[in-house]
Amino acid sequence: DCKEIEGERFASWGIKLSVNNVSAEDRGYYACQARLTHTGKQYTVFNSITVNVTEKVGNGRRIPKIIYPKNNSIEVQLGSTLIVDCNITDTRENTNLRCWRVNDTLVDIYYSDSKRIQEGIESHISFQDHNFYTVNITFLEVKMEDYGHPFTCHAGVSAAYFTLKLPVPDFRAYLIGGLLALTGAAVSAVCIYSIFKIDIVLWYRSAFHSTGSIEDGKLYDAYVLYPKPQGARPSHDVDTLVLKILPEVLERQCGYRLFIFGRDEFPGQAVANVIDENIKLCRRLIIIIVPESLSLDLLKNMSEEQIAVYNALIQDGMKVILIELEKVKDYTAMPESIQYIKQKHGAIQWSGDFTEQSQCAKTKFWKKVRYHMPPKRYPPSSSVQLLKHTPCDLTAGKWEAHVGFITP
Repeated sequence: DCKEIEGERFASWGIKLSVNNVSAEDRGYYACQARLTHTGKQYTVFNSITVNVTEKVGNGRRIPKIIYPKNNSIEVQLGSTLIVDCNITDTRENTNLRCWRVNDTLVDIYYSDSKRIQEGIESHISFQDHNFYTVNITFLEVKMEDYGHPFTCHAGVSAAYFTLKLPVPDFRAYLIGGLLALTGAAVSAVCIYSIFKIDIVLWYRSAFHSTGSIEDGKLYDAYVLYPKPQGARPSHDVDTLVLKILPEVLERQCGYRLFIFGRDEFPGQAVANVIDENIKLCRRLIIIIVPESLSLDLLKNMSEEQIAVYNALIQDGMKVILIELEKVKDYTAMPESIQYIKQKHGAIQWSGDFTEQSQCAKTKFWKKVRYHMPPKRYPPSSSVQLLKHTPCDLTAGKWEAHVGFITP
């Protein structure tokens, strides 16, 4: 007498019968019934086997061991493809069924319609006393419904599962990426500023300039000091730069006020008094250095008061703009005060050719000079006039008006 097998522990898989959680009560005879049709007649065929259930031996070699999975979870992105192996060790004589199940149903049956999740072909490696089996499960596309469900690998009475979960956002990666981005932006900003520093500063001054007065008691933006030759020694380039080009660019085009030694002092004034009175009214000091062959003689001929002003400037902290008419290779023959200024503030080398093209405030040389000058407070081509006394007209008491600034 046979009765139909029922219960969740039993599942038929093709010509195989799977029994989960085998116990001693499962021992006995199992019959397989099949119906055949032959020459128009139907026949019922039976095949029976005897099943013995043995107890676990001491070393456990008769119980399959699932090496992986280990009831663990796997992080996987939604929509990705995934293959998970079930690795099993079992004795060579065992004929345990090795398969994947979900919700107590064979995977191939559970997903028979979509075929989205499939069980792979079993493979094994034989050793002297056991076999190593591998059977995988393939997710062609991970969907949201797969997360949290256990996918169980069965090997005889042994079972182990894994579940899928969404990856936890790696905030460290975002943090490191953000810091690297900020660092890169900062380095780029520093590099850009170092390259275009002068243009950026001049643009800022132009865009946000103030035309108000400066409450610092200063009348001039810069005091221009340069060596004047004694006797018949010519200094045409120096005079052209100081008396023509400097006023044209800085005063007329840029709106600065200059006190040029040799142009703006009254005739008969003592040099020491001119320097002492006017240097205090200036925000910058522009010193013109001529080529070395001429510079040595000219500096020697400068009055002691002029040379002494350098030390006073160093103590007063006035910013100095040193302009080389040509490249000066060796400053060791210069006065120590000039050497100190060169070391502390550097020098700007004249790169013009005394033509009209050199009188444009937007050239590289004049940009450097304007960068070291204070922010301008007066619009270019100001209507303020300079009353300049002409020595030849002293007896007649005549004065000439020049665009620039007012002096007593």
